[in-house]
Amino acid sequence: MLDGIIEEILIKEEELEERIAQLGEKITNYYNQDDEIVMVCILRGGVMFMADLARQIKLPVILDFMDVTSYEGGTTTTGNVRIIKDLEESIGDKHVLIVEDIIDTGLTLKHVINMLKTRNPKSIKVCTLLDKPERRTEKHVEIDWNGFEIPNKFVVGYGLDYEEMYRNVPFIFVPKPEVYEG
Repeated sequence: MLDGIIEEILIKEEELEERIAQLGEKITNYYNQDDEIVMVCILRGGVMFMADLARQIKLPVILDFMDVTSYEGGTTTTGNVRIIKDLEESIGDKHVLIVEDIIDTGLTLKHVINMLKTRNPKSIKVCTLLDKPERRTEKHVEIDWNGFEIPNKFVVGYGLDYEEMYRNVPFIFVPKPEVYEG
Protein backbone atom coordinates (compact mmCIF):
# COMPACT_ATOMS: atom_id res chain seq x y z
CA MET A 1 0.00 0.00 0.00
CA LEU A 2 2.78 2.47 0.83
CA ASP A 3 5.47 1.25 -1.55
CA GLY A 4 7.04 4.21 -3.28
CA ILE A 5 4.80 6.95 -1.85
CA ILE A 6 6.58 7.87 1.41
CA GLU A 7 9.05 10.71 1.22
CA GLU A 8 9.58 10.91 4.99
CA ILE A 9 8.09 9.40 8.14
CA LEU A 10 7.48 12.47 10.27
CA ILE A 11 6.07 10.89 13.46
CA LYS A 12 6.37 7.20 14.28
CA GLU A 13 3.58 5.15 15.83
CA GLU A 14 5.43 4.85 19.15
CA GLU A 15 5.93 8.63 19.32
CA LEU A 16 2.21 9.15 18.74
CA GLU A 17 1.28 6.72 21.53
CA GLU A 18 3.70 8.31 24.00
CA ARG A 19 2.64 11.88 23.27
CA ILE A 20 -1.09 11.09 23.38
CA ALA A 21 -0.62 9.48 26.80
CA GLN A 22 1.12 12.67 27.97
CA LEU A 23 -1.68 14.84 26.59
CA GLY A 24 -4.30 12.67 28.31
CA GLU A 25 -2.51 13.07 31.63
CA LYS A 26 -2.22 16.87 31.22
CA ILE A 27 -5.89 17.19 30.33
CA THR A 28 -6.92 14.95 33.25
CA ASN A 29 -4.86 17.07 35.63
CA TYR A 30 -6.27 20.34 34.29
CA TYR A 31 -9.91 19.62 35.10
CA ASN A 32 -11.50 18.76 38.45
CA GLN A 33 -12.09 15.06 39.01
CA ASP A 34 -15.88 15.50 38.90
CA ASP A 35 -15.88 17.62 35.73
CA GLU A 36 -17.63 16.15 32.74
CA ILE A 37 -16.08 16.96 29.40
CA VAL A 38 -17.74 16.97 26.00
CA MET A 39 -14.99 15.98 23.59
CA VAL A 40 -15.85 17.39 20.17
CA CYS A 41 -14.06 15.64 17.35
CA ILE A 42 -13.70 17.47 14.09
CA LEU A 43 -14.37 14.79 11.48
CA ARG A 44 -12.90 12.89 9.84
CA GLY A 45 -9.24 13.35 10.48
CA GLY A 46 -9.56 13.64 14.25
CA VAL A 47 -11.32 10.31 14.86
CA MET A 48 -8.26 8.16 15.56
CA PHE A 49 -6.68 10.84 17.70
CA MET A 50 -9.86 11.40 19.72
CA ALA A 51 -10.39 7.67 20.30
CA ASP A 52 -6.85 7.24 21.61
CA LEU A 53 -6.94 10.50 23.59
CA ALA A 54 -10.29 9.68 25.22
CA ARG A 55 -8.84 6.41 26.54
CA GLN A 56 -6.05 8.40 28.20
CA ILE A 57 -8.30 10.95 29.94
CA LYS A 58 -9.29 9.73 33.39
CA LEU A 59 -12.48 11.80 33.70
CA PRO A 60 -16.08 11.36 32.58
CA VAL A 61 -16.27 12.20 28.87
CA ILE A 62 -19.01 12.48 26.30
CA LEU A 63 -17.93 12.04 22.70
CA ASP A 64 -19.54 14.10 19.97
CA PHE A 65 -18.67 14.97 16.40
CA MET A 66 -18.75 17.83 13.94
CA ASP A 67 -17.97 17.65 10.27
CA VAL A 68 -16.57 20.97 9.17
CA THR A 69 -14.67 21.75 6.02
CA SER A 70 -12.84 24.59 4.35
CA TYR A 71 -11.32 22.32 1.70
CA GLU A 72 -12.74 21.46 -1.69
CA GLY A 73 -10.59 18.43 -2.49
CA GLY A 74 -6.85 18.53 -2.77
CA THR A 75 -4.54 20.16 -0.28
CA THR A 76 -5.46 23.83 -0.01
CA THR A 77 -8.20 25.61 1.89
CA THR A 78 -10.86 27.70 0.18
CA GLY A 79 -11.31 29.98 3.17
CA ASN A 80 -15.06 29.25 3.25
CA VAL A 81 -16.03 27.20 6.31
CA ARG A 82 -19.04 24.91 5.99
CA ILE A 83 -20.74 22.90 8.75
CA ILE A 84 -21.65 19.52 7.28
CA LYS A 85 -22.64 17.80 10.55
CA ASP A 86 -23.38 19.59 13.81
CA LEU A 87 -23.23 18.32 17.40
CA GLU A 88 -25.84 15.96 18.80
CA GLU A 89 -25.20 16.91 22.45
CA SER A 90 -26.08 20.16 24.17
CA ILE A 91 -22.93 21.88 25.39
CA GLY A 92 -24.63 24.53 27.51
CA ASP A 93 -22.89 24.83 30.89
CA LYS A 94 -20.44 22.03 30.03
CA HIS A 95 -16.70 21.90 29.50
CA VAL A 96 -15.93 21.46 25.80
CA LEU A 97 -12.68 20.02 24.49
CA ILE A 98 -12.30 20.45 20.74
CA VAL A 99 -10.11 17.67 19.36
CA GLU A 100 -8.42 18.48 16.06
CA ASP A 101 -6.10 16.40 13.92
CA ILE A 102 -4.19 19.37 12.52
CA ILE A 103 -4.32 23.15 12.75
CA ASP A 104 -3.12 24.75 9.60
CA THR A 105 -4.37 28.30 8.93
CA GLY A 106 -6.61 28.25 12.02
CA LEU A 107 -9.58 29.55 10.02
CA THR A 108 -11.79 26.47 10.50
CA LEU A 109 -10.99 26.26 14.20
CA LYS A 110 -11.71 29.97 14.74
CA HIS A 111 -15.09 29.53 13.06
CA VAL A 112 -15.94 26.45 15.18
CA ILE A 113 -14.90 28.13 18.44
CA ASN A 114 -16.96 31.24 17.69
CA MET A 115 -20.00 29.14 16.83
CA LEU A 116 -19.69 26.96 19.96
CA LYS A 117 -19.30 30.02 22.22
CA THR A 118 -22.84 31.05 21.27
CA ARG A 119 -24.10 27.83 22.93
CA ASN A 120 -22.92 28.93 26.41
CA PRO A 121 -20.43 26.25 27.41
CA LYS A 122 -18.59 26.52 30.76
CA SER A 123 -15.32 26.48 28.87
CA ILE A 124 -13.85 25.72 25.47
CA LYS A 125 -10.39 24.25 25.23
CA VAL A 126 -8.51 22.96 22.18
CA CYS A 127 -6.28 19.92 21.83
CA THR A 128 -4.61 19.31 18.49
CA LEU A 129 -2.39 16.48 17.43
CA LEU A 130 -0.48 18.56 14.90
CA ASP A 131 0.18 22.28 14.64
CA LYS A 132 1.65 24.11 11.63
CA PRO A 133 2.35 27.56 13.09
CA GLU A 134 4.14 28.67 9.91
CA ARG A 135 0.81 28.50 8.03
CA ARG A 136 -1.32 30.20 10.70
CA THR A 137 -3.30 33.15 9.41
CA GLU A 138 -5.58 33.28 12.47
CA LYS A 139 -2.93 34.29 14.99
CA HIS A 140 -5.35 34.64 17.92
CA VAL A 141 -6.55 31.03 17.91
CA GLU A 142 -5.40 29.60 21.23
CA ILE A 143 -4.27 25.99 21.40
CA ASP A 144 -4.37 24.62 24.94
CA TRP A 145 -2.69 21.27 24.28
CA ASN A 146 -0.52 20.52 21.27
CA GLY A 147 0.84 17.12 20.36
CA PHE A 148 3.48 18.07 17.80
CA GLU A 149 4.58 21.23 16.05
CA ILE A 150 5.38 20.32 12.47
CA PRO A 151 6.93 22.09 9.48
CA ASN A 152 4.86 23.36 6.58
CA LYS A 153 4.66 20.03 4.78
CA PHE A 154 1.68 18.08 3.50
CA VAL A 155 1.18 15.11 5.85
CA VAL A 156 -1.06 12.04 5.91
CA GLY A 157 -1.62 8.99 8.10
CA TYR A 158 -3.19 8.43 11.53
CA GLY A 159 -6.50 9.93 10.44
CA LEU A 160 -5.15 12.50 8.00
CA ASP A 161 -5.82 11.78 4.37
CA TYR A 162 -5.20 12.61 0.78
CA GLU A 163 -8.44 12.11 -1.17
CA GLU A 164 -9.72 9.88 1.67
CA MET A 165 -6.72 7.53 1.45
CA TYR A 166 -4.05 6.70 4.09
CA ARG A 167 -6.15 7.49 7.18
CA ASN A 168 -5.53 3.96 8.48
CA VAL A 169 -1.73 4.25 8.42
CA PRO A 170 -0.59 4.14 12.09
CA PHE A 171 2.08 6.85 11.69
CA ILE A 172 2.29 10.29 10.09
CA PHE A 173 4.26 10.71 6.91
CA VAL A 174 5.04 13.14 4.12
CA PRO A 175 4.05 11.62 0.79
CA LYS A 176 6.21 12.12 -2.27
CA PRO A 177 5.01 15.23 -4.13
CA GLU A 178 4.04 13.23 -7.22
CA VAL A 179 1.36 11.52 -5.09
CA TYR A 180 -0.62 14.74 -4.50
CA GLU A 181 0.68 17.15 -7.14
CA GLY A 182 -0.30 14.97 -10.12
